[in-house]
Amino acid sequence: MKVASFTLRPLALIVALIGGSMLGNVANAQQNVPFANGVPVAPTGLADIKLGAGPWIYHTGETMDIKVEVVARDIEYPMALTFTPKGEMLLVTRKGKLLSIANGKATEIPGGPPSVFAGESGGLGTSHGYIDVVLHPDFAKNQYLYISYTKPVAGSNRGGIAIGRGKLNNGKLENFADIWDSQGKGAGVSRLAFAKDGKLIVSISGNDPQDLNTIGGKVLRLNDDGTIPSDNPYVGTPNTRPEVYSWGHRSALGLAIHPVTGAIWETENGPNGGDEINIIKPKANYGWPKVSLGRDYKGPWQSPEGPNHLGYEPPVVYWMPAIAVSGLLFYTGDALPKWKGDVFVGSLRTGEINGTGHVERILFNDKFEELRRESLLADLHQRVRDVKQGPDGFIYLATEQKEGAVLRIMPAK
Repeated sequence: MKVASFTLRPLALIVALIGGSMLGNVANAQQNVPFANGVPVAPTGLADIKLGAGPWIYHTGETMDIKVEVVARDIEYPMALTFTPKGEMLLVTRKGKLLSIANGKATEIPGGPPSVFAGESGGLGTSHGYIDVVLHPDFAKNQYLYISYTKPVAGSNRGGIAIGRGKLNNGKLENFADIWDSQGKGAGVSRLAFAKDGKLIVSISGNDPQDLNTIGGKVLRLNDDGTIPSDNPYVGTPNTRPEVYSWGHRSALGLAIHPVTGAIWETENGPNGGDEINIIKPKANYGWPKVSLGRDYKGPWQSPEGPNHLGYEPPVVYWMPAIAVSGLLFYTGDALPKWKGDVFVGSLRTGEINGTGHVERILFNDKFEELRRESLLADLHQRVRDVKQGPDGFIYLATEQKEGAVLRIMPAK
């Protein structure tokens, strides 16, 4: 029997030849994804799916069935909502409107400031007319309502973040005036929350998050009239803005005060991954853009050394891939008892794919360490911009769509 002869090649050479061939095939198999302004253009196969009539019934992980129903619909780009002590629902929109929601209808409240609206939701360089709305802790006495908004700036098509307040009186916003103005130095998003000591906490996106002499990429702390508290951590520090409370942030789309500890919690968008929930501490640097647990939009890790937060304040929760984390809620109600004490966040889209927004529920232990999380309402394909608890103990969502809505989560029975 004739035995075939062959030449034995070194193993390393064989592996190199096979590996090179495989790598070449893999490289050739990759799609050429279109980019715009350095960011991959998001696919649209799931985008703009219209919200159904509802209601919807869901089984949840904690063996508690819920019902989701539409409170109001066909509202252009809802951004944030709140409730007055008497239970009136108030809503602000990207189009620069303050609305009262009752009996399924939205009624505009006049008296707000002019604002800048531009671009499609989720796109780069967008400007949001009205961004957030909060009530003064003593609203029942003074009727003060606060709005963060994009103020027109001469020579700029994006404007700049400003915060103003007025008195809500008989369906009108009276004597609205700015209490703080970025002078065109901040753009994008800005969330508001009143701390337990009555100070106004403000998140500002923008450039130079590692420069303490700017307000971009910072969390600020103000008095209720917009002045600077004398006990702010950087008051009197040279070359530092005295409003600054923490720094090194990217785009903070949610702020909330823990109902027990009084700590400031913040949700923050990473790039392609690396979304975060942070507990905000005075003088703490949260690292952007030097560190991140996410990737740059073009593919490489944001941090040159790979995903890490070494040397900077780490998040208590992070996401990879990104969910475009938005509104933030600590649930304290009795209507949904299996969720009491849990944290809820909104999602605008998951994994850079439009039409994949949802709500996430996160369970912590008593040391604020994450134990588990649950994804909810993804089948509705809505950009969930804000999450709030109503006076009835139900959870309310603002969906930031061109044909947006307010949704209510309640027990199924």
